[in-house]
Amino acid sequence: MAISAEQVKALRDQTGAGMMECKKALVEAEGDFEKAVTILRERGLAAAAKRSDRETQEGIVGHYIHAGGKLGVLLEVNCETDFVASTDEFQDLVRDIAMQIAAANPSHVRREDASTEDVEKEQAIYRKQALDSGKPEKVVDRIVEGKLNKYYSEVCLYEQPFIKDPEQTVEELMKSRIATLKENISVKRFVRFKVGE
Repeated sequence: MAISAEQVKALRDQTGAGMMECKKALVEAEGDFEKAVTILRERGLAAAAKRSDRETQEGIVGHYIHAGGKLGVLLEVNCETDFVASTDEFQDLVRDIAMQIAAANPSHVRREDASTEDVEKEQAIYRKQALDSGKPEKVVDRIVEGKLNKYYSEVCLYEQPFIKDPEQTVEELMKSRIATLKENISVKRFVRFKVGE
């Protein structure tokens, strides 16, 4: 099947993947654009997983000040090289994450950062709610697990729905950028300031 340059360009514009990767995906998908997008995402996630253990010592400190100056965010986002840290795509990602923190007010970067004490307290509350509502003991653990996952999606940055595209989490957004930029990327830390808090 012949793949046109326009098809390749359209796929590249949508996914940010390289031209040859786009062409290969379109050939594999037999010209089906949506299938090619899925193929690229799967490859990107696999590539991101391979890079996840690579050290990130470079990066930038980004910021976001909301209109009116009453809310602001400072954050450190790391990558592997100063070259990637200086790219527009990396800096756009840092801005997007800063806006995410301003809007969604997470308290942790990852679920591993939540204190055991806080998690146990939440679990105890969810267990009591489930038991008090008359749920059978055998389903209580599943209910607690479901509510705990919802809790993590509210307080952990990586698990929050991305404000510009709620169909993906912040972690999925970052994995897509890892696949595009070919380097591991991680949010090291952040702080959110609000006047009066």
